[in-house]
Amino acid sequence: MNSLKRVIVFGATSAIAEYTARQLVAQGASLYCVGRNRDKLMALIDDLKVRASDHQHIDGEVADLTDSGQHAHLIDTAEQVLGGIDGVLIAHGTLPDQQACQADAAKTRQEIEINALSVINLLTLLANRLEQQRHGVIAVISSVAGDRGRQSNYVYGAAKGMLSIFLQGLRNRLVKASVDVVTIKPGFVDTPMTAEFDKSGPLWAKPEQIAKGIIKAMQKGKGEVYLPWFWWGIMLIIKHIPEAIFKRMSL
Repeated sequence: MNSLKRVIVFGATSAIAEYTARQLVAQGASLYCVGRNRDKLMALIDDLKVRASDHQHIDGEVADLTDSGQHAHLIDTAEQVLGGIDGVLIAHGTLPDQQACQADAAKTRQEIEINALSVINLLTLLANRLEQQRHGVIAVISSVAGDRGRQSNYVYGAAKGMLSIFLQGLRNRLVKASVDVVTIKPGFVDTPMTAEFDKSGPLWAKPEQIAKGIIKAMQKGKGEVYLPWFWWGIMLIIKHIPEAIFKRMSL
């Protein structure tokens, strides 16, 4: 069972990360939160400090995580503030407009940078750090969209697919150092990022539900987790539809 007493949260102002942070603090964790939006980040940190005890450290920093030159500094600062690193949650990303990406190659590259390459840069630095200390857990929010390319969101899916494959290899590497790497694959989640979607169906989950699943997966060191759990079965079916049929489906 992994201890989650000192945790770094990247992309802390995303809805899922906010709920995860609150639940971690309620369980006694100290947190270092990193986010791009100053107002939202400061509001979150203030909220977490109210919830925390005198023995918990709550701090953070504003940063654009697509600037890979800041990554080493952020990790160093977080480790110093927290007195060590037990866990890391990487939750930043965007849900791009597929049509806009199709029309603009620069937009496509930008979305791949945000959703995959910036995360992979962070992971490379974090992996080396945790491998040396020989304990800890890294959790990353990927997506079920990365399991198979679909016409409706294949740019986002490609970025998440790249990320998931990278995490598979990293997990295989770090197991020898007693470091767990957890791939979180949410399905449909009711957050501001999905505000324009029709949420009337039964497949939608609340961010607080996903947050609970993330913490449980990090504590147990599970390799790959679909949240809610039933997305494992849904994606198993989707992945096994023959290509000749799949390419004619409007998914």
